[in-house]
Amino acid sequence: MFIRNIQSEKSRFNPLQGQSFPIGPTLMEGGVNFCIFSKHATLVELLIFNHINEIYPAEVFTLNPKYNKTYHYWHIFLEGAYEGLIYAYRIHGPYEPENGHFFDSSKVILDPYAKAVVIPEQYSRKAHTKLGKGGLHSMKNVIVDINNYDWDGDSHPRTPFSRTVIYEMHVGGFTKHPNSGISPEKRGTFAGLVEKIPYLKDLGITAVELLPIFQFDTQDAPPGMINYWGYSPVSFFAPHQGFSTEPNSLKVLDEFRDMVKALHNEGIEVILDVVFNHTAENKEDGPTYSFKGIDNSIFYILEKDKSKYKNYSGTGNTLNANQSIVRRMILSALHFWVRDMHVDGFRFDLASILSRDERGNPIENPPILWDIESDPILAGTKLIAEAWDAAGLYQVGSFIGDSWKEWNGKFRDDVRSFLRGDTGKISDFVTRVIGSPDIYAAKNREAEQSINFVSCHDGFTLMDVVSYNHKNNLANNEGNRDGNNENFSYNFGIEGPTNNKLINRLRKRQIKNFHVINILSLGAPMILMGDEVCRSQQGNNNAYCQDNEISWFDWDLVEKNQDMFRFVKILIQKRLMRETSQRGFNLSLLEFLQKPLIEWHGIRIGQPDWRKNSHAIAATFSSLSGQMAMHYMVNAYVEDLTFELPKQVNDSPIRWKRWIDTAKDSPHDIAQWKDSPWIMETQYHVKAHSIVIAMGSIKNNGL
Repeated sequence: MFIRNIQSEKSRFNPLQGQSFPIGPTLMEGGVNFCIFSKHATLVELLIFNHINEIYPAEVFTLNPKYNKTYHYWHIFLEGAYEGLIYAYRIHGPYEPENGHFFDSSKVILDPYAKAVVIPEQYSRKAHTKLGKGGLHSMKNVIVDINNYDWDGDSHPRTPFSRTVIYEMHVGGFTKHPNSGISPEKRGTFAGLVEKIPYLKDLGITAVELLPIFQFDTQDAPPGMINYWGYSPVSFFAPHQGFSTEPNSLKVLDEFRDMVKALHNEGIEVILDVVFNHTAENKEDGPTYSFKGIDNSIFYILEKDKSKYKNYSGTGNTLNANQSIVRRMILSALHFWVRDMHVDGFRFDLASILSRDERGNPIENPPILWDIESDPILAGTKLIAEAWDAAGLYQVGSFIGDSWKEWNGKFRDDVRSFLRGDTGKISDFVTRVIGSPDIYAAKNREAEQSINFVSCHDGFTLMDVVSYNHKNNLANNEGNRDGNNENFSYNFGIEGPTNNKLINRLRKRQIKNFHVINILSLGAPMILMGDEVCRSQQGNNNAYCQDNEISWFDWDLVEKNQDMFRFVKILIQKRLMRETSQRGFNLSLLEFLQKPLIEWHGIRIGQPDWRKNSHAIAATFSSLSGQMAMHYMVNAYVEDLTFELPKQVNDSPIRWKRWIDTAKDSPHDIAQWKDSPWIMETQYHVKAHSIVIAMGSIKNNGL
């Protein structure tokens, strides 16, 4: 016999040679084929467990290098193995940090390609950092039949970016609050999110961008805290057990797919925030439960001193994404989520790391990025890059390929800066509103190349942007040293919450200003969960470890701030019904800007003030068909201003209706088009810190 069972003479399974493909665990007729890559391992053992909480395996199968190894792939077929079987590996090899090897045969090692990870009740991240310490309550894998699900004819909505409005959200935080109206067993789960789809549909968003849902290590956080955001991946294939109504079961896969199917039924796409730049094993003194114990020098980028990691992620290690084995794994993971889980797109966390070679140097044509760009299974999938990394590599506007869209961090910073009244920002502000041509026009790409946002999970919520001048991260137990110090925020005179009615009105006005610019600018807008109802994180701009009411969606705010919800909802409706000919969808940003569609003004028609100390701008946008026009008046001054209104557009007389005035109270701050009041004067008084938008029909002088 090629394999010997060293645990018992009688086994439930008949071990056979197996094969080197497919890599990972594969349920086949009669059993399961197991395959794992390790170039430098000297011996591999397959461990079978009867229960999640077991420390020691019930059976151990030793893979004979002569018969159970092809190239660097170790494999075995267990006849009689089945879905639900709990397993892991033990991998032997040299412990030679100076050569980049950290093998520890005492550790239970996870299969990188497994579709399910289970965590014992007594799991301790800290215990897994100690060399040679076996007998631990370790994470394990479970065999999954991925084809055992009825999709009921589900298909991808394939919403074009020109009609996409993204809602960035945390699966758990969306329904964890006790006032969510969700039953306790479903709070914070994929199933709980399904029950809130009517809310998302009513708001009008077309895609949810979910913070990481790969299995992550919740213990990767300061002492006494919990990793909430999930940027601490344990597996790139397995959904997070904490988002299931029955943790440590295979039900998590069905509940994820149920969520995707339910969102698709309402025309809402699912975009995953994916972390392929680092893992939860962190730096050299971090835990060993997967890649470090499989073949550390293959999976991570190492320093010249190979006992240490390159750290372009800011978390201690960097995945060696352009190494051929790692590239294959990343691509296989993306295939799995698109083909088998029906995901519509991905936002790549710190995507610039994926452009670094095996020494960490940026390369012009990164193989992994071109693999993703050109892959037929991923064709039509939304690809969004956070085009920078934690080591200073900044590629906004220069990210490779034809399919990638980019998070536009400059949009956030310039819009915040101008609207709070900073000097010297008017040109930057205008540039962001018209699709950031300084960044994207040269690539001759569509206007939606830019993913616009004024807030995201990383930083202040919009409520905190207008309420805090300084971050308040003391709750993170890191001495307020974490998080960005510059937030381009302004508290309007009082730090934090206040009962001052004047300040509260100014704050709400400014939030509406942000929503107007974000949703109506050229580019694809992204809204942070809860910004539509003024959610606050009490000034915490790095709430990655706050799995509590600081981070959760407070559903009482929907009623309390229904005026803001209404405002955002109508804005989204307007964006999605915006009159654009079919020809317009195919225009590049450069072609769009070369057409006579925009006229710039100041408080006087035709006299824009581009001086550094200017805080006001007006613009008339006419539609591609030439039938409709919108006139923006933006006043970022601390005093009111009176703007002239155009008497004609495209040489035709025009009458204006007031659509938006962010200084007015609801429902007069925004109206449905048919209900918008006529503006009888030839000028308009625009309050301090406010935006007014008028609209008109050019051909028939009516709406």
